Amino acid sequence: MRVRRKDGREEEFVSEKIVVAVVKAGGKAEIGRAIAKEVERALSSNTTVTTEQIRTEVLNRLKSRDSKTYNSWVAYDKENK
Repeated sequence: MRVRRKDGREEEFVSEKIVVAVVKAGGKAEIGRAIAKEVERALSSNTTVTTEQIRTEVLNRLKSRDSKTYNSWVAYDKENK
């Protein structure tokens, strides 16, 4: 699966990036790994996905699993994006 970045570049999907993002938001690596696997499965029928599709999938799953980490991620996005 390929990922189309906001600037138009494409790269291979790397599930570990999801794990790192969840940990940086204050979550546990185990939750990040589980979410990464689910997201990869959910999007695997696509040959190319966007970073926004991945973000949406991750946040939907994170919200139901770990609301504190979800809120931290969303707050960071509001401040920095």
